[in-house]
Amino acid sequence: MSESELRDLEALRERIQALEREKNEMENALSGLDLPDLHAEVDHRSIYVGNVDYETDPQELGQYFSECGLVNRVTILCDETGHPKGFGYLEFAEARAVPKALRMDGTMFRGRPLKVCEKRTNLPGVGKGGRFRPRRLPSSFDMAPRRRYSPYTPYNPRLRRAGRRPQW
Repeated sequence: MSESELRDLEALRERIQALEREKNEMENALSGLDLPDLHAEVDHRSIYVGNVDYETDPQELGQYFSECGLVNRVTILCDETGHPKGFGYLEFAEARAVPKALRMDGTMFRGRPLKVCEKRTNLPGVGKGGRFRPRRLPSSFDMAPRRRYSPYTPYNPRLRRAGRRPQW
């Protein structure tokens, strides 16, 4: 190896050590924070708003709910193409605004009755049925191949009545 390659290698080692120190410092700083409680606290100040008109922008929805209290954030969810899905979430500055906003359930906004309810807190690992469901079977799962469907199976009731049996 040449001298320039050795210098580059030593510089890379020093950079890796600096990044590892920074990573350890960040892990120590984050260990003191309790992030799930932070999300739960924000969720107690938030509401779900359904049946929102597709042409509504976040500012307009925030202005409609501003009579309940100070609105921190308005999120209207969109699909992959960028079109609104018809529902959104509002985060208030104070939790006292949530009961006021819940009373607006069923009120008309842009010709549609709004569905307003408390935002639920998502728990990691909890999905449909309250348990984790993998997306696909593990590779160790050995499943026998299925036979193709045939109307002439021995269990076909029409064939049983006629007294015929299929030939396999």
